[in-house]
Amino acid sequence: MADTPVGRFAPSPTGRMHLGNIFTALLSWLSVKARGGRWILRIEDLDPQRSRLEYARQIEDDLLWLGLPWDEGGIDGKLPAGPYLQSQRHQFYEDALARLEATGRVYRCTCRRADIHAVGAPHASDGRIIYNGRCRPKSLGGNAVPSLLQNKGAWRLFVPDETIVFADVVYGLQNINLAREFGDFLLRRADGAWAYQLAVVADDALMGVTEIVRGHDLLSSAAPQIYLYHLLGYQPPVYAHVPLICNTDGIRLSKRDTSLSMEALRLRYEAPALIGHIAHLAGIIPAPDPVTPSELLSCLQFRTLSTLTTLKSPSILVPSS
Repeated sequence: MADTPVGRFAPSPTGRMHLGNIFTALLSWLSVKARGGRWILRIEDLDPQRSRLEYARQIEDDLLWLGLPWDEGGIDGKLPAGPYLQSQRHQFYEDALARLEATGRVYRCTCRRADIHAVGAPHASDGRIIYNGRCRPKSLGGNAVPSLLQNKGAWRLFVPDETIVFADVVYGLQNINLAREFGDFLLRRADGAWAYQLAVVADDALMGVTEIVRGHDLLSSAAPQIYLYHLLGYQPPVYAHVPLICNTDGIRLSKRDTSLSMEALRLRYEAPALIGHIAHLAGIIPAPDPVTPSELLSCLQFRTLSTLTTLKSPSILVPSS
């Protein structure tokens, strides 16, 4: 059915999942399954230095242990929109890049990282360096220095002084200026590696994803992604960003927090107890009682993520040990 919601969970196989990962996975699964939709598992293994197939298999095992089966995708998924490992999807990204080049907005950039950091202006909120447009061709505006190596370097996308407006399910109306918040962002690095923004948009569009539930740290990334959706002729999905799980020091969990990794959590909890704890953190149930994901579906049948007031905070604190 054309109106069937399609969600996805897209972990990076660079280590064992932690409590924050499964918090997002549970909310994504519940949001789409409560409305009779499909849930896709995509493995985002674009980083060959850090990604490992054994980590991807652990992710699959952990999701099944939690009671979060996927409807399509995974390591061995082929149909209907596979493969579902980004490392096997290069041709899709090549096609997307070619379509963007046809718009006249893509150019080659020979700036080194050190050059960009030396002259770039840091973004006020997170320290992200905004590219100053040094290699941008004059026909695209700005005082560009034309590259002497037109076929060398990274691929960048020209970004206009345009504000992207969208409604996030959890955090409401957002207004994000592309030029001020991002600048001309990368599509492909000089070494051939694909940039996150291009890969995630191409994948979500081609897999028919209609809603994306992910962490609050990616809220601003929705703006360049929406811009890419429009350039490529796709309908953007609905976005729902949820709080990051932090330890009691207010530090966002990472895969280095082994006390809250799935390896440690599976030793301490049965799956229903862990799901109940997460559902309570999210404000879905009043107490952290054992429950399965399927049993939680009735709690969301007449509610959406927008009604869960706990999610309005950018972070949720939990003990780190």
